[in-house]
Amino acid sequence: MPSFLFVCTGNICRSPLAEAAMRAEAKRRKLDIEIDSAGTGAWHLAHPPDRRARKIAKKHGLNIDSYRARLVTEEDFTRFDYILALDESHFYYLRELAPAHTRDKITLLLDHVPGREGEEVLDPYYGTEADFDVTWTDVQEACAHLATKTLDRP
Repeated sequence: MPSFLFVCTGNICRSPLAEAAMRAEAKRRKLDIEIDSAGTGAWHLAHPPDRRARKIAKKHGLNIDSYRARLVTEEDFTRFDYILALDESHFYYLRELAPAHTRDKITLLLDHVPGREGEEVLDPYYGTEADFDVTWTDVQEACAHLATKTLDRP
């Protein structure tokens, strides 16, 4: 089974929500697969997700209180089959960091939603709770498409 790493800036908003959405997809399919998230910056290392991210997750029946922010590591590029950047800055950062033979694993998360290729997931950090709703909708939709594409194979 494939494994997934979701990457955003501080690993406290977008990527934990994407991780939770993909975990929900795997659970729905009764699959035990490796799913994680990480950040490109160290500002929030070992912190739980933003309280607004935790609130939106709970609103959708998911608990992300135990998640802790971490940085992307060199090992991640061999450990995960899919490395999903939440915006272009993460995509380019990951492409620079990745060993050449692993760069094809890196995509934008919304590249997996037909018609949304090249789009970025909204960063809700400086926004309102409504922005977290938008982010949740985007990551949930993308993870549903990604799961169908990668997990529902015979």
